[in-house]
Amino acid sequence: MHYVTVLSGIGDKGPACMLLETGGHRWLLDCGFGPEANANFDPAWLDGVDAVFITHDHIDHIGGAAHAVEAGLPIHATRRTANALPPSADLRPLPEQGTTLIGGVPVTTGRNGHALGGCWLHFGLGDGLFYSGDWSEESQWFAFDPPPPAATAILDCSYHLDDVTQAMRLTALDALLDSLPGQVLFPVPPSGRAGELALHLLRGYGPDSVMLDPECRTALRAALATNSVSADAQEVAPLLSRGDLDEARFLVCDTPNADGGAAWGYVRAWREGGRLGRDAHVVFTGHMTAHARGIEKVDGGYFRRWNVHPPLSDQIRMLRRLGARRFAPAFCTLPEEYFLEAGFDTEVFLHERIAL
Repeated sequence: MHYVTVLSGIGDKGPACMLLETGGHRWLLDCGFGPEANANFDPAWLDGVDAVFITHDHIDHIGGAAHAVEAGLPIHATRRTANALPPSADLRPLPEQGTTLIGGVPVTTGRNGHALGGCWLHFGLGDGLFYSGDWSEESQWFAFDPPPPAATAILDCSYHLDDVTQAMRLTALDALLDSLPGQVLFPVPPSGRAGELALHLLRGYGPDSVMLDPECRTALRAALATNSVSADAQEVAPLLSRGDLDEARFLVCDTPNADGGAAWGYVRAWREGGRLGRDAHVVFTGHMTAHARGIEKVDGGYFRRWNVHPPLSDQIRMLRRLGARRFAPAFCTLPEEYFLEAGFDTEVFLHERIAL
């Protein structure tokens, strides 16, 4: 028999970690840390494991990889994702698109529409297991590949039962920006929404209005050289040949929670100079840690969600596309509410050990 168990990632936006038992192998699917500082990877999850698969390079999916490296375990990930691994990692490269036979199991990967080099995972065991990692079908920056059918799915439900589309999000964001005088800082993950946010801003306000910090420029330059991004992504190329422009209206900077990098530097300087809330503002667009939530609560701090995870209608559409009979709603609080959601005709499981 083949089994899958959600070790972590059910009931909160916490470390992603799933255990897949193939009958001959025990594999971890993702080994995250955070995103909150006290959400640790548990090394006990590695007991008896003989390989690790990582979907993408965001900390809540890859942050515990050092434990797997220390244990000498092979790590299956795309080469782009592997750039975030310790240099001593025993890498077994996965294609961003394709099928690889690993330990006798067909493992299919496809681009996840969420992160540079990120992929979903499909295992040809039983009637099929689909693990989305994080995923989005709304991005104008990252490409997404539909997966093959699977009876069992572990699905990114980070937005829970929220069904606000990206188009609606962008309308709300633009209304806020039009009301703010002076400069606006967007703290972002360079390999995540930095590119599509820059694309949206330059389309709406012109390329001279947007500045990328060095980390974001490096990440976007690398992205444009891959097949992870859409054809529209090339529009940001003019932003990559200029240096820092502190006078630009929109500053797109690392880190996503403004707890380091250029983003924290701007917040600190604006606060000390008395500009924050007057002619300088910070807009968070993704999951916020306690540090980001503290900034968002003061004058000049704002939150406008940018969809990088699927809204409810996309979750339902994915399950129907897969033909899934059961699924685990991962990375959200109150997953038990899915038992009562009328839009789903699929059995819900949480921490149970599920036979494939």
